[in-house]
Amino acid sequence: MKEIKVGIIGFGTVGAGVAENLLNNGDVIAARAGVKPVLTRIADLDIVTDRGIKVPDGVLTTDAAVAIRECDIVVELVGGTTIAKKFILDALKAGKSVVTANKALLALHGEELFAAAEAAGADLFYEASVAGGIPIIKALREGLVSNRIERICGIMNGTCNYILTRMEREGADFQAVLADAQKLGYAEANPSLDIDGFDTAHKTAILAALAYGKWFGLDAVHVEGIRDLDLIDLRCADEIGYRIKLLASIKQKDGAVQMSVAPTLVPKDALLANISDVFNGVLVDGDTVGQTLFYGRGAGRRATASAVVADITDAAINLDRGCVRRIPAFRSAPLYDRVLSIGEISSRYYLRFEVMDQPGVVASIARVLADRGISLSSVVQREVKNGVNTTLILLTHEASEKAMRLALDEIATLSINRSPVKLMRIEDL
Repeated sequence: MKEIKVGIIGFGTVGAGVAENLLNNGDVIAARAGVKPVLTRIADLDIVTDRGIKVPDGVLTTDAAVAIRECDIVVELVGGTTIAKKFILDALKAGKSVVTANKALLALHGEELFAAAEAAGADLFYEASVAGGIPIIKALREGLVSNRIERICGIMNGTCNYILTRMEREGADFQAVLADAQKLGYAEANPSLDIDGFDTAHKTAILAALAYGKWFGLDAVHVEGIRDLDLIDLRCADEIGYRIKLLASIKQKDGAVQMSVAPTLVPKDALLANISDVFNGVLVDGDTVGQTLFYGRGAGRRATASAVVADITDAAINLDRGCVRRIPAFRSAPLYDRVLSIGEISSRYYLRFEVMDQPGVVASIARVLADRGISLSSVVQREVKNGVNTTLILLTHEASEKAMRLALDEIATLSINRSPVKLMRIEDL
């Protein structure tokens, strides 16, 4: 049985998990794949700290160039978008297959990296860059290859999902739950990447490229986070049969693509609405297969390592059979070239108003919406506060974002509002 040499660059949490998986389950991989990936080198600046696993003598090195030179497959697990990019490009130029979990690097420089892989005739695998241990990349690239992808909706950030789950279940304040998430290691000391939606946006850009055959880039994704989400909105959503999730949405419409990340109302009876805590879920709607849902752990040492080692195995099989780049990263002719701006999309909407409790308020708001072609599907008025203000919840039928924004600008000029209007989109799954 042929042995394929594997070098890992970056011996942090995930790197240690990958090494452990290769060492413990190498025989399982060999039996299933007919080829054996062998851990040959681990490169890291710190090769002294105990990672909780014992690696063979001579495997550790502080020189990444050694791992690139001596191995057939190079696994980049350094993270970031600077030195990690150099390592990947160096490996590809040397004709080595590369595996990475680096979503930020791919989102920002994916087009350049895939072009380098094509020029070198080498593989670049990236399963672990999206949704941790969930094999969503392979599903889109291979399992659903015969489908035109109508849409992808995903909960792809465990930190945000944990926070929203706790807020809904316990009626807890956002800041308090965030502090707990940081203590538990689910959120970083600076949580902006997660709670402001950018981590999910990186993954959205990657999935959109797979679905539609073109690298649209990170700037094409409209991004909103959960930092300003009020507990009252989770309560109101619950009362009217919805849950709020930080949802990635990728769709094609009228020959164009729309991509967004935002707090979104999802019906309680939808499968995605019932994915809780740190778990991830990705729904893919194909024209042939219909809806499929992929669920599992979206992060963590073992889940991410599972995805990385799956990529290592794919790369090893390709090298053994002499058939690298079996499936191109993108189509030679993309399905869609144009990206819709947020103002061009259409959606159903949730609107929360804090207004004066007086006759004619609902009629005034409904009239402005109607003038913009926006019709209401539901009106809910909560109890009066102190006999002065009331909370008004409006759900709309599908309307254009541009018309909605113009209507809200006009409503803001009326002398009935006690606070800014809260707007969220509704995704009927």
